[in-house]
Amino acid sequence: MEPPGEKTGEAGGLHITPQLLKSRTGEFALESILLLKLRGLGLADLGCLGECLGLEWLDLSGNVLTQLGPLASLRQLTVLNVSNNRLTGLEPLAACENLQSLNAAGNLLATPGQLQCLAGLRCLEHLRLQDPLARLSNPLCASPTYRAIVQELLPGLKVIDGERVTGRGSELYQLCRDLDSSLHPSPSASPNSIATEAQPWVEPEYWESWPTRSSSILEEACRQFQNTLQECQDLDHQASDSLAQAQQALSPAAPTPLRTHPVALYGIRAGSLASVESTAAATPP
Repeated sequence: MEPPGEKTGEAGGLHITPQLLKSRTGEFALESILLLKLRGLGLADLGCLGECLGLEWLDLSGNVLTQLGPLASLRQLTVLNVSNNRLTGLEPLAACENLQSLNAAGNLLATPGQLQCLAGLRCLEHLRLQDPLARLSNPLCASPTYRAIVQELLPGLKVIDGERVTGRGSELYQLCRDLDSSLHPSPSASPNSIATEAQPWVEPEYWESWPTRSSSILEEACRQFQNTLQECQDLDHQASDSLAQAQQALSPAAPTPLRTHPVALYGIRAGSLASVESTAAATPP
């Protein structure tokens, strides 16, 4: 028994209906659908999908689609995933003028000419035709020059198969590809052919030490350093003396003992002696 809103197409796959789209998105109007995920439903016919005029993100991977006719009316579409289907052409996508990212890995695209329809898409920057992790590819990817041909056919691409081909970071991917090609010889190479001798990555003189500087320059630098060091030591001594004087000036003063002049002390003693003598003379015997 078929799920509600789904119809079986002529090829035995499912047919997209308005009921199916509304049930999966919760939208009452097809024009209001912006994001749609229809992965792995066994779809064989896109049906009324072309009525979703506001659609921007669409995932149709893992179905049994053979053509994309209804997508020609989706002018707002920016991201499309049609990987793991049975597509032999992408012609309807030529009208998707805002398309930026396309994943068509795991289909039946056999020649680079089948990508010519994408040449007019100025916004297209990301294209995937093979996915080693998911083990998805296209027959045209078997050619060793496939990537260069695609890049020449679609010069606006920045990323092909997840690897940046232009802009920042593209040099790293190119280096990795060069290393892979050097480690894995092409199948066309003769089994009796002698492997080329490994070549150094840098010039022979690269690791040699730099020539020593002139001794006079070195001596002048040492002299200037010693003078600067002596100035720093002098400043340190001056700072220590200034701190000691400041601490002495700010510390509380101790009470100073009373000091009497010797002449005054002699006068006090003489006066006392005369007073004693006068007292003794006035006393009767």
